Amino acid sequence: MEPVVIGIIGAGVISGAYLKGAARSRFVKVKAIADIRSEAAAERAAEFGCQAMTIAELLSDPEIEIVINLTIPTAHAPVDLDILRAGKHAYSEKPLSASLSEADAVLKMALTRGLRIGCAPDTFFGASHQACRQIVDEGRIGRVVGGSVVIASRGMEHWHPDPRFFYQPGGGPHADVGPYYITQLVNLLGPVATVSAITSRAFDQRTITSEKLNGTVFDVGVPTTLNGNLLFASGANVSLTMSWDIWSSKRPRLEIYGTEGSLQNPDPNYFGGNPEIALRSAEWGPVPISHFAFGQSNRTTIFGQEVADYRAVGLIDMAIAIRENRPHRASVELAYHVLEVLESLEQSHRSRRHIDIVSQCSRPAPLPPGKGEDVLKEFIHAQG
Repeated sequence: MEPVVIGIIGAGVISGAYLKGAARSRFVKVKAIADIRSEAAAERAAEFGCQAMTIAELLSDPEIEIVINLTIPTAHAPVDLDILRAGKHAYSEKPLSASLSEADAVLKMALTRGLRIGCAPDTFFGASHQACRQIVDEGRIGRVVGGSVVIASRGMEHWHPDPRFFYQPGGGPHADVGPYYITQLVNLLGPVATVSAITSRAFDQRTITSEKLNGTVFDVGVPTTLNGNLLFASGANVSLTMSWDIWSSKRPRLEIYGTEGSLQNPDPNYFGGNPEIALRSAEWGPVPISHFAFGQSNRTTIFGQEVADYRAVGLIDMAIAIRENRPHRASVELAYHVLEVLESLEQSHRSRRHIDIVSQCSRPAPLPPGKGEDVLKEFIHAQG
């Protein structure tokens, strides 16, 4: 197939990951990048060999079919609406929008215009998470009855060049990092039925210690710790801790508990890692992942950690799906369901009651074993 031509709006930190991911693919080609800061777009364009455009120029370019929206969360919905008005498909960084009401407007326009919306995260495409999906689907740990999620860190202000937006509406650990975990849980277990939560905020102000804005004090406008529970339609009961108020923790990132054993799923913030399984009273043992794509380490983080980072595979899958006229895996239905779960967790705290989830979504189709992006061309509809 001819490569699908891509445009990008937003030249911030995350744009580098998408540009690198797209450059590895033969199915997509980035033509241009735009940003309200023209100098930022020019810098990225020079680095990756594409064009720097104004947002208006990019949206009016007839060659561009999909526009990636890498703006801050509060701008996701307005920019998606502009993309759709221009007659182009949208692929958004997570979360889908800052609120469900904004997301409703985006979904309505996409449906009216017959256009697609895709949304990160796409880390569930990763080899580790697909291997865990296979174990669950094969029933190796029996019927899943529970699980545990732990996001525990001290936040973003010590490394991000301007972390202030992470602590405003649309941000917080549940909204920023939570989508990776909730999406993988839905990939494993299906849709969420009911949620409950208590939230708190340890500090009303924080101080940036990264370069450029080192010493800047800013107000915190969102909860920074959330403890809650998800009851899935399948009956699985999963506990959550999501916090940016914790210096260190030894608790596992994500564990799934079944009637026949337990499964430890690596950090869904990345594509790889080392899953482990323990059946009944047996010792924990490794789960092989080499038979799946998107699991080999290919990046060293600023903290010196070797990780697998294949961001943009969800976009690539969406591009192939457009050409093949089949569903894409990082779907708007999945992203909307995850957003409703996250928003309902906050609502549960405010109302002091359990919240039933209204939206429904199917589990995304699993990836077949194989190497490289060609596995994205093989598609079997998921069940449940």
